[in-house]
Amino acid sequence: QVQVVESGGGLVQAGASLGLSCTASGRTFSNYAMAWFRQAPGKERQFVAAISWSGNTYYTDSVKGRFTISRDNAKNTVTLRMNSLKLEDTAVYYCAAKPLGGEGWGLRSADRYDYWGQGTQVTVSS
Repeated sequence: QVQVVESGGGLVQAGASLGLSCTASGRTFSNYAMAWFRQAPGKERQFVAAISWSGNTYYTDSVKGRFTISRDNAKNTVTLRMNSLKLEDTAVYYCAAKPLGGEGWGLRSADRYDYWGQGTQVTVSS
């Protein structure tokens, strides 16, 4: 069983920056594919960003150039750095782990991930 825990959400103004962190348990974290998804009220869960075991990154179009996903295998941590936040970025952000790894745009699909965190709220105000 892999435990996934997010942290770092909060309330910020539009245009500000915020960082989210996610820690996943397990001795083979370096093999995991990791991702961030988000869900706004009344909407379906949406892919945000993913990072493969080898460090390749994938982003949804709406966050390209503003968000950066990175990983620190020594700390079993994935970070989502969010810059130039917009009102439409308001959502609950979920971290997901795929211990068997993987590459490619298939990492955008929520059903590829085996373990999920509880979510952290990000609210962007005007």
